[in-house]
Amino acid sequence: MLETARQFRCSTVRPTELVEGLIDKIRDDSLNAYITLDEAGALRDAKKAETALSNGSDDTLVGIPIAIKDNICTRGIQTTCASDILKNFTPTYDATVVARLRDRGAIIIGKTNLDEFAMGSTTTTSNIGPTKNPWDETRTPGGSSGGSAAAVAAGLCLGALGSDTGGSIRQPASFCGITGLKPTYGSVSRYGLVAFASSLDQIGPMGRSVRDVALLYDAIKGHDPRDSTSVPRGYPAINLEGTDIKGLCIGVPDEFFAEGLSPEVEQAVRQGISMFEELGARVVPISLPSVRYGVAVYYIIATAEASSNLARYDGVRYGVRKDGSGDLIDMYMETRSQGFGSEVKRRIMLGTYALSAGYYDAYYKKASQVRALISKDFTDAFKDCDLIAGPTAPVSAFGLNEMMDDPLSIYLLDIYTIPANLAGLPALSIPCGFTGDGMPIGMQLMAPHFREDTLLGAGMTFQDHTRFHEVLP
Repeated sequence: MLETARQFRCSTVRPTELVEGLIDKIRDDSLNAYITLDEAGALRDAKKAETALSNGSDDTLVGIPIAIKDNICTRGIQTTCASDILKNFTPTYDATVVARLRDRGAIIIGKTNLDEFAMGSTTTTSNIGPTKNPWDETRTPGGSSGGSAAAVAAGLCLGALGSDTGGSIRQPASFCGITGLKPTYGSVSRYGLVAFASSLDQIGPMGRSVRDVALLYDAIKGHDPRDSTSVPRGYPAINLEGTDIKGLCIGVPDEFFAEGLSPEVEQAVRQGISMFEELGARVVPISLPSVRYGVAVYYIIATAEASSNLARYDGVRYGVRKDGSGDLIDMYMETRSQGFGSEVKRRIMLGTYALSAGYYDAYYKKASQVRALISKDFTDAFKDCDLIAGPTAPVSAFGLNEMMDDPLSIYLLDIYTIPANLAGLPALSIPCGFTGDGMPIGMQLMAPHFREDTLLGAGMTFQDHTRFHEVLP
């Protein structure tokens, strides 16, 4: 991204030229990474960028083509959430993050594929079909932000936005060999993000390198009065030179290297942690005893919030309407049963059950209490270390059709990413190696609340001394 910005200013590449080339690539794309390509809008904004550059603009993001996950609202561009129930929905406004990118001169080139309503870890539940991994098209790119991850990895955009409710930015970043950031909850506005689980959802950037991600994060972060969960505070500046690792203390939880972790993933992640040691960091063992309950807690809280949030899709106000027998309730039932896919319906039913009379205390209330224990584990751990390191996912990318009939195994793919969402922490996935058959592996770093500066700085320094992020599929 920085190199492209330099080329714009040297006039060796023009934004219009770049966008035209990307449009041609996306048209021929076999990955199914995009749901909507906004050709006219992208070319219009590319011409505006050329005018801004000719007038001396020094903003790095001017003319940079960015892809947006299709659960983030874009004015005049369909926002479908990869669901039949919203397949004809076109917002009349931009999400705050999109507006902030446009204000900086970035070009919105299109909307990327995802698991329906961001509920999944494989990008196979989309109503337009699965996205394929650019490293091996027989494999999943991960999810739910699989379209954004695949588009970045394949060079179909220069950066992208995704959303992360339980790992949906970091896990596909790991599977596709790119960098992905889930910011601190409340540091990036959720206004215009189609809600899945409101206490967990977070928009974040995806790019080839930590510096690309840092540039996008810097553009979208900050308080937004239209989002009641947005935190009004100052945010540390991000130094694109990286951070001196010497003296940094990195905690390594025993719980993140337990049964179920692929030996190849463990080896690559431990080598990545050793690289930090070579750069001067101090590595210490830590314990997060309550994270073993993370998956169970998450799939109670997330499904309960989803059952509430998705109740608005009733065929009356917007989206698709399916006629019933004339009765209003029958119309609701027909609209939802035909409009929602099987995974979304599964989660709505699980959440509705968890919130039902007689079960609320046993499930949702208890899960909320354990969530507080998980947060306390991290608070205690960060008294002894600056960052926490471990795997992003227990495995590398697997076949598109694997585990399709085993939703529990798919849910367990988020075992290492879910805790950061439950605690509201910032977390970063960076490439740290490859499997024997050439598939990328990601390492996850976590930091205390609002310490994206430390997190991103450490990631930049790691990438300055490794080349995993420069390998293309």
